[in-house]
Amino acid sequence: MKAARIRRCDWASLSNNPLMIQYHDKEWGVPVHDDRRLFEFLTLEGAQAGLTWQTVLNKRENYRKAFHGFDPTRIARYNNRDVQRLLGDAGIIRNRLKIEATITNAKQFLTTRKEFGSFNRYIWGFVGGKPIRHKFGSLSQIPATTKESDALSKELRGRGFRFVGPTICYAFMQAVGMVNDHTTKCFRYANV
Repeated sequence: MKAARIRRCDWASLSNNPLMIQYHDKEWGVPVHDDRRLFEFLTLEGAQAGLTWQTVLNKRENYRKAFHGFDPTRIARYNNRDVQRLLGDAGIIRNRLKIEATITNAKQFLTTRKEFGSFNRYIWGFVGGKPIRHKFGSLSQIPATTKESDALSKELRGRGFRFVGPTICYAFMQAVGMVNDHTTKCFRYANV
């Protein structure tokens, strides 16, 4: 007797990378409310610009080490010596603009968190505090941006954040569960 085939979102089922499948099955689309994890995802989605998520996911553990566990307080104090250290780290994406954006974003993250009491409270306000549940049947139906990601991008850029365009913001919203974009055929759709 054949085992039942697990149905996943196309982007995960077409991947032969166990990290991608695990990420899809355990993390993607699950609501995140921890400030440090929100900062991690914001950083990683910005690092992805112009690249694939698989590239970033393969380097995620190296990012955690290089950026001190995504501690925004520590990253906000990085100086030119830290930038040089990171530019020499082959375990991450060595792009000066993305590295400097991470430092800037850590400072803006702390300012925003102080203003709202938590970054979680601030960021989840863009979706009314609960996930938006889409009902897309295929990957081709999922948009690259939405009015919510446009608004989030505009607001973050106005606060001085960098690498937060509408497409990056929408990918961030998907990753941290602000929207459920698992396709309706995916086994995770009903679970998140």
